[in-house]
Amino acid sequence: MQYVGIHTQIMRNNWNSIILLLMFPCIILGMLWVFCCIFGVQSTYDMYGNEHFYLDTNIINDTWLGWAPWAVIIVGIWLAIAYTFNAQMIQHATGAKPLERRENMRVYNLVENLCMSCGMPMPKVNIIEDEQLNAFASGINQKSYTVTLTRGIIDYLDDDELEGVIAHELTHIRNRDTRVLIVSIVFVGILSTLLTLLTRGVLRMFLWSGGSSRRSNGKGGGVAIIVVIIAAIICAAIAYFLTLLTRFAISRKREFMADAGGAELTRNPRALASALRKISAYPGLGHINREDIAQLYIIHPKKLKQSFFDNLQSLFSTHPSTEERIRILEQF
Repeated sequence: MQYVGIHTQIMRNNWNSIILLLMFPCIILGMLWVFCCIFGVQSTYDMYGNEHFYLDTNIINDTWLGWAPWAVIIVGIWLAIAYTFNAQMIQHATGAKPLERRENMRVYNLVENLCMSCGMPMPKVNIIEDEQLNAFASGINQKSYTVTLTRGIIDYLDDDELEGVIAHELTHIRNRDTRVLIVSIVFVGILSTLLTLLTRGVLRMFLWSGGSSRRSNGKGGGVAIIVVIIAAIICAAIAYFLTLLTRFAISRKREFMADAGGAELTRNPRALASALRKISAYPGLGHINREDIAQLYIIHPKKLKQSFFDNLQSLFSTHPSTEERIRILEQF
């Protein structure tokens, strides 16, 4: 089995990055419009004195038009900062530190030799001081491309196995997989934060409406509470659905492609298969509690729990079965 289609993979990942970036402002503005529906709840009375409630689209649209420019500016600045400083953010989230050449010539020699063999510039090398076994690649451009290894994977794997892992991560960089992953991490992070802020705002309005309802003992407060709850549910559902969509943009095939690329670079697919088998026994890294960061690793650092919701989440997993990856590598 030969590694083919690198240019197709690069083009696909570039398009996925552009689509995610274009989707982002549309999603934010859409969620803002749903939130503005809260302010469009109006009431009227018929000839019999019965109160009826309806949504005034003019009020909703006017409110949305007033807030939308500010939302675009704030989120745009936020996105630019996150996009620019993604390397530092990931380094902080994972506890990674730069690995100097003098600290481990073995790792640097492996990385340099592989880079020379495929004609790519040398990326940065980071280390996580953890005895568990794992690794990942990150970065969006030549200045930020990084290969990160744990202390455990450096000490426990032999040279051939470690070379296979590094070749796998270098292939992620060559294929521009890391760019799509970073864009999705920034996307989901901002979306989650905004959802939290909106939820808190909805909660405050809920409490305020509840107090008004008790004071006035009328129907208006009750209806306002219902509208607030519905708006909160819709915003949460939209955010969750869009988070799943970002996982669809990150194809599971990227891991198979990186495995194949690593096998081609090293000419030793069984060494990578052996490395994956060892890593799967100790993926660890319990301090990684964010799914967007976990998806970077060569093997997901958390073992899946056998609950219904965990099995449902696995349908949208960004990582294929490790056993399947090993089986394919051993067929080379």
